[in-house]
Amino acid sequence: MSQSQWQWETATAGAVAGFTTVAAMYPLDIVRTRFQVNDGRVTNFPTYKNTAHAIFTITRLEGLRGLYAGFLPAVLGSTVSWGLYFFFYGRAKERYSRNREEKLSPGLHLASAAEAGALVSLCTNPIWLIKTRLQLQNTLNQNRPYAGIYDALRTILREEGWTALYKGLGPGLLMQVSHGAIQFTAYEELRRRMVDYKARKQKSESASNLLNSFDYAVLGGSSKIAAILITYPFQVIRTRTWQRPSDEGIPRYMNSWHVVKETTRFEGVRGFYRGITANLLKNVPASSITFIVYENVLKLLRPTRKTD
Repeated sequence: MSQSQWQWETATAGAVAGFTTVAAMYPLDIVRTRFQVNDGRVTNFPTYKNTAHAIFTITRLEGLRGLYAGFLPAVLGSTVSWGLYFFFYGRAKERYSRNREEKLSPGLHLASAAEAGALVSLCTNPIWLIKTRLQLQNTLNQNRPYAGIYDALRTILREEGWTALYKGLGPGLLMQVSHGAIQFTAYEELRRRMVDYKARKQKSESASNLLNSFDYAVLGGSSKIAAILITYPFQVIRTRTWQRPSDEGIPRYMNSWHVVKETTRFEGVRGFYRGITANLLKNVPASSITFIVYENVLKLLRPTRKTD
């Protein structure tokens, strides 16, 4: 197997997995984002009691369209992010491997995932900022609403400059690097142990034949929970810095450090975990879906590679 062919396969599998995940779980993403920016002091949204109430309220006041606000940049961002992530992750693992037969250590899995996360964050920060602003639009906002992804990009560049597209990059990098590193290291280690356990019982040599979709769902969900609990505050900080400035051009928060100080002062530690219920409901099943699709797409692509 050539390195270029393997990287193409992992990038394709990652992109398909990312698209499937977003399409299935998107309404919970809207709810999470709105909870994250609700600091209990100044808000442009109705008061949501819990995740179910938020979905009901958004549907009643904004219709189903409200539950899918920002869907296009979300699909674009997730597809590009997962495709690039698996591509960079696969390249890093190839580079760190001395030979194809040797298994990488947990430390090298961690380094591979951290490297991939940093590169993806640099490439996709503008997409996620636009998606978040579209998600936060509603009838209570005073700003002229963005007409879509292109209008949002054009308006941001005209009113705030190109640097605005990289707001929240600091916490975004910290989150991407640490979150991806924790999740993928946990996934790889749990997968290795599960394969070893099943290999001893079934006397099979192929890992792809040992694990099924249920196994990938368990592995993906378990690794995601650990990553979310540790890195979620970075996500809240980043989302709050992404809010659109007022009509006078005054931002809600000046920078990431301002978010940290204000959140700590008025909300305490709890403020850094706003929306985590919706986040877990969205991302744990989503991670399971992602790894099910990713591993099964790889299985479909491998026969093609073998016949080349």
